Amino acid sequence: MFQKPFCLIILLFISCISYAQHATISGLVKDEKGNAIDQATIAAEGTGIGTHTNAKGYYTLEIPSGKKLVIVYSFVGYEIKRKTMLLNVGQNLVLDIILTAESQALNGVEVKANRNKNDPFGIQLNTSKLKEIVTPIDPISAMIKTYVGSHNELTSQYSVRGGNYDENLVYVNDFEVYRPFLVRSGQQEGLSFINSDLVSNVNFSVGGFQAQYGDKMSSVLDVTYKNPTKFAGSVMLSLLGASLHLEGASKNQKLTYLFGVRQKSNQYILQAQPEKGVYNPSFTDVQGLLNYRFNQKWETEVLINYARNRFTFLPESQTATFGVLNQAYEVYIDYHGSEIDQFDSRFGGLSTTYRPSEKLKLKFLVSGFQTNEQETFDIKGEYLFGELQTDLSKKTFGQIIQALGTGIIHDYARNYLDVNVGNAGIRGSYDAKNHFIQWGADANITSINDQLHEWERRDSAGFTQPYSSTTLTIPNYFNSTATFNYTRFDGFLQDNFRFSDSLKLTGSAGVRFNYSSLNNELIISPRFQLAYKPNWEKDFVFKFATGLYAQPPFYREMRDLEGNVNKDLKAQKSYHIVLGTDYNYKLYERPFKITAEVYYKNLWDIDPYIYDNVRIRYLGKNEAVGYIYGGEVRLYGDIVKDATSWISIGLMKAEQKLTDSNSNKGYFPLPSDQRFMLGMYFEDYLPHNKNFKMHLNALYASGLPVNPPMLPIYQNSIRIPDYKRVDIGFSALLLDGTRKEHPAHSYFNNIHSVWASLEIFNLLDIQNTLSYMYIQDQTTNRIFSVPNRLTSRLLNVKLVFMF
Repeated sequence: MFQKPFCLIILLFISCISYAQHATISGLVKDEKGNAIDQATIAAEGTGIGTHTNAKGYYTLEIPSGKKLVIVYSFVGYEIKRKTMLLNVGQNLVLDIILTAESQALNGVEVKANRNKNDPFGIQLNTSKLKEIVTPIDPISAMIKTYVGSHNELTSQYSVRGGNYDENLVYVNDFEVYRPFLVRSGQQEGLSFINSDLVSNVNFSVGGFQAQYGDKMSSVLDVTYKNPTKFAGSVMLSLLGASLHLEGASKNQKLTYLFGVRQKSNQYILQAQPEKGVYNPSFTDVQGLLNYRFNQKWETEVLINYARNRFTFLPESQTATFGVLNQAYEVYIDYHGSEIDQFDSRFGGLSTTYRPSEKLKLKFLVSGFQTNEQETFDIKGEYLFGELQTDLSKKTFGQIIQALGTGIIHDYARNYLDVNVGNAGIRGSYDAKNHFIQWGADANITSINDQLHEWERRDSAGFTQPYSSTTLTIPNYFNSTATFNYTRFDGFLQDNFRFSDSLKLTGSAGVRFNYSSLNNELIISPRFQLAYKPNWEKDFVFKFATGLYAQPPFYREMRDLEGNVNKDLKAQKSYHIVLGTDYNYKLYERPFKITAEVYYKNLWDIDPYIYDNVRIRYLGKNEAVGYIYGGEVRLYGDIVKDATSWISIGLMKAEQKLTDSNSNKGYFPLPSDQRFMLGMYFEDYLPHNKNFKMHLNALYASGLPVNPPMLPIYQNSIRIPDYKRVDIGFSALLLDGTRKEHPAHSYFNNIHSVWASLEIFNLLDIQNTLSYMYIQDQTTNRIFSVPNRLTSRLLNVKLVFMF
């Protein structure tokens, strides 16, 4: 009767002896930037003992004690690291490892080979500069603008290689994210979805991107949030707002969290605009990311975001002076009324990752986006328009000597929009040595409820324009409603391959499909990339990409200039071909990198559009074809030792042609036809003291074509003046928490650093023009273009606490 209990005791005793004869190694595996490496291999050389890291880079390995072993740490694209050790019985060693990327240049800024997202045309943004770049907007968008150019410092929107902002994809941890739709000016625009305090990696692809990314025509911004391993955080305070972020992990590293809250008010910077009044903007954003690892095979992640944007404006007056030295004009406008805007958006995403084996990975994603937007204003502006005295010898110099007219511009809107988007999808990958297969599929349901009621009345010296002796005509009157739902299905299959270890030729071949139930259009988009690194003494990489890119219409593209919705609108389409080269070298023992690319895009089924400040207004018809071609050169490097700077230069031409009855008008510029741009970021510090730094951003972009509302779209031959802006910042390290001279009881022991910054926006005080207000003289029928100018010089003070 004691036989079974006795056997159990013997087995338990043997197990305890066996356990006591082992030791344990655990820790984290990261890259040089501190990012966790998922699925890195840890093995005892010459034995069958091994394991892999999880998504947080954490591993644990049990090895025999009292025996000298070589532990090998490896991951594709990184140099192998070996550690020799001899552990005692029952010893638990904590060992963190940093793997160094192989010298295989395939990315834009930093040389890394990540087989999951290996894009030879991607720009790896330097996330260590996000807290240092001088900008009134979010730092990631500001950094992107130094690569692609900009014409408005108040908006986070950007245009890439002739495309508008609607043609750009944005992902956060594989979730596609959105922004409000009714925003028409940078003043109204709130915070970007991406919280830079939570970011660990940012890849920006400016063209020729892979099939794994969705259906847009210009660019992809792929953001990965941090994998925290311990408690940390930061606080930022400035005249433009404040932010707080917290991060941490449980003791067993199974649960990690990120939390960020931001508050922004543009009131201070908006006071620097020519249009005076009472500004009351308030933008609040709360974001959180939770990740829980059940075991080495299963983990789940939750991403949530809530954005509350309020903008209230009571305009008072505006004075605009324009013209030339011997013929100058001035417009003074006295305003009555107000504008009240509300934009509330919510996003939630849930993903579950399953790794049935070390080669196979599956990820299931569900997300939802909701936005409720209200745009209401009733503003009447009474203006006095006159010619200025330009003779310096006259006492009346600079004053109006001849009144050319008076009038009223009355703008009214009651616009309401509700958008709901639900998405469910799957992603998969399989590592087959020289082939890394990826696939995915998504189902997307979109619901639109739109109410548009907007009009504008213009009166010139008692005549409502356009003038008619028989009827009262209002030039801009929109009154429409639209409520509809539709479903979209899309997916991709892609192979990232390399031919052999000796032949440094890698590539990506893939295909996407997209089907919309709204217009029953099926789109197939093949895409292909190659990167070749010749066995030369010089470190060169040559790149090639081509493919078809289509953009199924979302709500903005469907709504025409009159407010009508065209549900039969087809996807806009383009063909891309990109050639490029990268060259890595050292100068004065400092790393430098030059990238050069030329590209060509052929466009068809284009939905023409015009810019209304930052709002994009479409014609709602596939009635244009076009082309875009250009080239870009970028230089990255430590011009000053240990201080990375960069400069980007681009040339481009973008034109379109209407395919309707006006096709005989020939080609004319796209609204995004930015012929030349130069962007620069430069960093320096005091000699022998890196605690005092200087950061400078500079942008120059040639003027964009504009289209007066009373003229046909193909008559946009007028261009706004070139955009020129320099921002500079000075920062000082007030407290270094790593110093050891603090008392043991000091409160500063828990603070990593404290930085103070003084920022000067628009250092040269250049009055850049964003758009024009048009005044028509009723008697002569002459049209005057009155410039709407952006912000003047402004100071900002910022404090950043890191703990």
